[in-house]
Formats: sequence, C-alpha cells, structure tokens
Amino acid sequence: MRIRIFILFFLTTAFLVTAQDIKTKGDKYFYAYAYEDAIKEYGKEMQKGFLMTNHQLLNLADSYFKTNDYTNAAKWYLDVYKNDTIMSNNRFNSMLQSLAKTSEPERVKAFLKSNEGSLSTELVENAAFNYELLQSETADNGGFFVFNIDANSPQDDFAPTFYKDKLLFSSSRKSKSKKIYGPSGESYMDIYVARINGGGKVMNPNIFEKIPESSYHKATPYHASGIDRIFYVLSNEEDGELTFDDRGKNSLAIGVTYDNGFFRNMLKDLSTSFYYPFFDEVSERLYFAADFPDGYGGTDIYYVSTVNSQVMSAPVNLGPRINTPGNEIAPYFMGNSLFFSSDVFYGLGGMDIYKAYLQADDSFSTPVNLGEGINSPDDDFGFIIRPQDMDGYIGYFSSNRKGGKGGDDIYGFKISREPGLKTLLVRGEVRTPKTEQGIGDVSVKLLDGEQNLIKEVFTQDDGSYQLEVPWREDVSLKVSKPGYSTFNKTYTESGLEELKNNKQDVEIVSLEELVEKRENQDVLKLDSFVFERGKTEIVPEIAVQLDKVVEAVEQFPKMRLQIETHTDSRGSSSSNKRLSQKRADAIRLYLEQKDVTSANIVSATGYGEEKILNSCTNGVYCLDFLHDQNARTNFVVLNYEELNQ
Repeated sequence: MRIRIFILFFLTTAFLVTAQDIKTKGDKYFYAYAYEDAIKEYGKEMQKGFLMTNHQLLNLADSYFKTNDYTNAAKWYLDVYKNDTIMSNNRFNSMLQSLAKTSEPERVKAFLKSNEGSLSTELVENAAFNYELLQSETADNGGFFVFNIDANSPQDDFAPTFYKDKLLFSSSRKSKSKKIYGPSGESYMDIYVARINGGGKVMNPNIFEKIPESSYHKATPYHASGIDRIFYVLSNEEDGELTFDDRGKNSLAIGVTYDNGFFRNMLKDLSTSFYYPFFDEVSERLYFAADFPDGYGGTDIYYVSTVNSQVMSAPVNLGPRINTPGNEIAPYFMGNSLFFSSDVFYGLGGMDIYKAYLQADDSFSTPVNLGEGINSPDDDFGFIIRPQDMDGYIGYFSSNRKGGKGGDDIYGFKISREPGLKTLLVRGEVRTPKTEQGIGDVSVKLLDGEQNLIKEVFTQDDGSYQLEVPWREDVSLKVSKPGYSTFNKTYTESGLEELKNNKQDVEIVSLEELVEKRENQDVLKLDSFVFERGKTEIVPEIAVQLDKVVEAVEQFPKMRLQIETHTDSRGSSSSNKRLSQKRADAIRLYLEQKDVTSANIVSATGYGEEKILNSCTNGVYCLDFLHDQNARTNFVVLNYEELNQ
C-alpha cells in the first residue's frame, strides 16, 4: 500500500520506539513497511508454533489494515481487544474502521453501545450523529461540483492554499534542488506556485522561490493574506544537514516567512512533528496538527496563542469534540466554521473532511461529515474555501481517489452555498424566571412530528445545553425536570430557522416556588384577597390572583386542585355557607373560562364559617382585620408529592 508523506512521519515516529525490539523476520518486514511480507512471515511463525506477543499480533493486524484486508484486520484487532490488553487509541480506531468496512454500521453501533462506559461521551455522540446524518435523506452530494486540476503530477500533490490570485501547494515531484526521501523513494517535498484562472483551473506550476532554500522537506503552506506571511512545515536541519533526536528521529517544524524575506522558526521540537499550520489573523492563534503523546489518538489538532508570529502559550488541544482516537489534520477556518480532516471510523473511508462551528465559549459543535459530494472511500484532506463575487464559493482539496493523475492529487470544487450537510443545532440555557439562575440536570428532548424522541441531552450545572441532529421539517422541544414546570414548543418552517439561528433560552418554574404549607395543606402561593362583603363578583383585584392559578396549571398541566372558600362568622351560619359556595362556584367558572379543565379542578367547596382560624367566632367582638383573616380562599394542591417526583 502506498504510504503518503502526510501520514508517514507519524508512522515513522510510532515505530522508532518498537524497532529496537525486533525479534522475528515478521517484525523486520513490518518495521520496513513491507506489510505483505510481514503477513507471510508472521503466518509462517505461527504455523511453526512461535508464541506471538500481543504487540506482534497488533503488528499483524496493522499489516492487514495497511494492505486493505479489513476482514483479517478486524479479526486480529478484536482478538487482542477481547483479552483486555491495552490498545492505543489509534489502533482502536483502526479496529473500528476495519469493522465499519466489513459489516453494517449496526455492528459498529452495537460495539460502541456495549463499550460506551469506557469511551468519551463526545466520541459516542459524534459517531451516532454522523451515522444518522450520512444515512438520512439530506445526505446528497451537498451541491459540490468537483474537478481535477491541470497542475497535478504523477507524484504527490496536496495541501493547497490561496496566495493572492494564485495557489501554493506541496509536491514530491522531482527537483534538482531536492534529495530523495528514503522511505517513499520520492523527492523531499517542496512548495510550488500556480496560476488560478477565471474558471478555477490551476495551471503552470513552478517552484515557489519566496521561501528560504532547503534540500529537505518544505510543505503544507498557509498564506495569511492580511499580514502577508507564509506559514509552512520544514525538516529540522542545521547547516544544511538534518538534525535528529536521541532516538534517531528527524521531525518537522513550523516556520514563517515574512513579506520582506525574514524567516522565523515558530514551533520546533526534535522529538515532535508539526503539520498543516493555519493562522487565524483575528485571534492570532496558530492552529496545527501534532502527534503529542498525551493526545486523543494519532495526530490531534492544537493551537498556540501568538503575538507578531511569536508563540506565547503552550499548545492547547481542541478537545474530544474535534479530536478522536484516529488522526485529525489540516485545520482551516472560514469565519467561525472549522474544516478539518479525520480518519475516524464513522466516516466514508480513509480521511474525510468535516466541518464544525467554533462557538462563543471556545467550544465546538458536533463535527459534520461533508458527505459523498466531496468525500470518497479514499483519503480526502487539505480543504480550503473562499467566496467568489456573486457566484457562491470556490475551493480546493487533496485526494488519492481513483482516477487521479498521481498519488495525491489536488481537486477544485465550486458550490453555491457554504458546504455542509444540513443539520439543526439547538442550544440555549434553562433557568428560573425570578433569579435567572441556570438549572442543571434538566432533560432537553427534541421530538419529531409524531412525537418520537430524536435526541435527549441534560443541561450542564450552569443550565446550558446543546444538541444537533440531521435536519427535520417539524420538531418539538420539550424541557422538563422533576419538581419543575415543563416547556413544550413545536417548530415548523420559519420557526425552524429561528430555532437554528438563535439561542433557545427556556424558563421553568420550581414547584416549591408556587406552593406553600398552610393549614397543614399544600396550597398555591397567592396574595390574600377578599370578596366584597356579601358579594360573589370576581373584581379585578381577585382576577389578578386567579390568573396566577391559571398560570400555575399551564406550567403544571397535571396539577389537581381543590378550591376552598371560607367566610368570617358575621351573619348566620347557613347564609355564610351558601355565600361561600357561590364564591367557590364563581371562582371555578372563571378558571374554566380560562381553559382550566375539570381534570384540574377536583372540587370547589364553600365551607362558610366552619373553619375559623382565630377566636372570632359567633358572638365575639373582633376588629375587621381579624375577621378578614377568616374570610379566605385556598387552592389546595392535592397531588403535590406526585408533581414533585
């Protein structure tokens, strides 16, 4: 199998440590990248009864994987995995890639389900989302028009970047100034420049001469147009000779060339290679891929903060929402859209191009596979894009798909809108209406038109939530937590655009805020009110309080109420009994006219003067305010405990 340059450095690094422990002929072939010979020799050794170590079994699995024999690769990876042997994240990804290529996605999903306790939440969510997205009706070609460019060669051409009205790219085509790179048998990489014509075609490539000369690697350039500087990777060398760490490894550094020809090394470590720089001129962050040992997989994407192209911070990993057990490379931003490539197992095959949104809090949305319109079963990477005047977008990417001119070719594309399969991103905050304090552990569900569950998440401690699903034409949002009111809202057509483009903040009310203990009962908290003496009319002051009852029922639709009205002792007991019942009936009628149903009002009872609260009984002289304490109305919540569960 062909090993292209952008992955080769990582593989070489991984093997340098183990190459010191070559014990068999199979090991020797494996570390020499002769995978087919390694498979044969490992087979012979097992037939002779040689006891293979788990490390050698993984080498065998890797050899099958590198030669596209995914059935046998999956078998040997799983054999090792079942023994609870520690497996690197990168090999775990290769195991799942092999499973994905030899079975239905359901088998991989089942595997993830049975092992989700040991996997990151982000990895499980990303996989479920992209599997559903790629199988949904929205997974068409995404509107891409893709074409091969004339500037490609029989060698590897990749990593394009816009340079004014031209294109810079990396190539291993032969050059008099370049030595031969041993592991690949091709020339060391160099940076070329070519002209872009009006139709997006790229022609007349030549060596780019505005970067300091080197006989070794110069590759993956990025041109920051606002400051006219070029960031690129280069071999670590000194006085024209490669420099090595104590394990004999030569790594790649990231340097920058200014418009006046000044050069500066930005990231250099003899034991770590850096790839695919991208410089964001707004934040002054330098993004790149690297194979640090504490990453999530093979190569991860990082950034460092800079000032005037000088590094001012330690590398920051973009986290498990972006980085996976596989390899992530080639970050590229357009606005707040991050495009990058990954060979994670839930893609279409090899390296796929993904898109995620950088949000205000520096977190990322779920990465979205750009789909079959641009991704192939092979490797697709090095994506760049920019708007055209009144004519959508134009961009370029690299691929080793069938039908190309060489190993990796550069392809152009045109598209009428910003690329990405259509998804629905819903995010916001759940909080209390009075204090506006966020509420944690709240269930946020997205339901389809038939009220079937699409996805459920729970809010963070600060009340924030986010969920993203393939596009739907009709959804409902349901927010709930035991002891709190429930929020329900349905969105269609224009409402979906509102939901997509704006935060959906939700207020829910705690039942404890609405209910208090009074007279040994759970009753709604209301301001006290009294009817006019001998009257039953619902005056505006009373209506204000009754509307609070209506609101409480709307917030808790299953609330069951008992209306209790009481009078003071003035007047006869029988007349007070009749008066209080008429008042209870008037309250009930008012609530029913406000759509509070009989399911909510269990009873409405007038007790007259049966339950006097103080000593103001018949024949006892009391001031009016003491009598008024007895003339009261309670709304008893009969199912308080049930609602609070």
